[in-house]
Amino acid sequence: MRVLVAGATGVIGRQLVPLLNAVGHEVVPISRSTGVDLLDREGLARAVRQAGPDVMIHLATAIPQALNPRRFASEFALTNRLRTEGMRNLVDAGPGVRLIAQGVAFAYEPGQGLADEDAPLLADPPKQFRQTLGALVELERRTAEAGGLVLRFGHLTGPGTSYDKNGYVTKAVRSGKMPIVGDGGSVFSFTHTHDAATSIVAALDREVTGVLNVVDDHPLAVREWLPALAARLGAPAPKRVPAALARLAVGAFGVHYMTRLRGADNTRARLHLNWRPSYDATREL
Repeated sequence: MRVLVAGATGVIGRQLVPLLNAVGHEVVPISRSTGVDLLDREGLARAVRQAGPDVMIHLATAIPQALNPRRFASEFALTNRLRTEGMRNLVDAGPGVRLIAQGVAFAYEPGQGLADEDAPLLADPPKQFRQTLGALVELERRTAEAGGLVLRFGHLTGPGTSYDKNGYVTKAVRSGKMPIVGDGGSVFSFTHTHDAATSIVAALDREVTGVLNVVDDHPLAVREWLPALAARLGAPAPKRVPAALARLAVGAFGVHYMTRLRGADNTRARLHLNWRPSYDATREL
């Protein structure tokens, strides 16, 4: 199968391309570093025509290495464009070509238990997250209209991510600068980049459409994983900060992120893709 990978040099793409090659697929990697930009409509169309792919995979993002919750909207502006304009350009460049796209599994409306794919997304997101959520919704809509599949990944771990040894989360924890906000009640569902890649490889062999949560089996509340990570790093135990005080420093979105996220259920991905996560946040963090 001839597979075009947009975002081939990203943290998931770097895991995916070798796996695709290993199982016999012919990979056409595209990224800004290869001279193909999803926002360059004409250039992208030429690249897709030349590639003649059977499947197009959209993993392209432009997420800063260190995020500031107060500037989240501006720091995610380019990624939002890649998910909206970029997806539109990709669909138009390859009409009828099967699509697989990267979504996120941590934008669900707060609620009890783990969220399956039918659970509603945030109805009234914090201001800094509104444009990003809108971009994700549009990406999913365009993918659905094209008969494609969106894989909603959790908080990414693995090489090059914010949880890597030199990632900004790890650095913040090591320096004692990441506190437990409020009750630390946000439930994080993690996805190792290798597991994200294996889910894409599995999806290529199955005619699955819609959305699937691709996360590990052990979601963890911040009050669980943050102290455990600090202990593993030999870092100071995280401080506890009231939500009202934290809001002054990181804004409403930062507080929401640390206190109200809902974990995701991976049952459908396991069933429909015959996929299993290899990594476990309870051991990796």
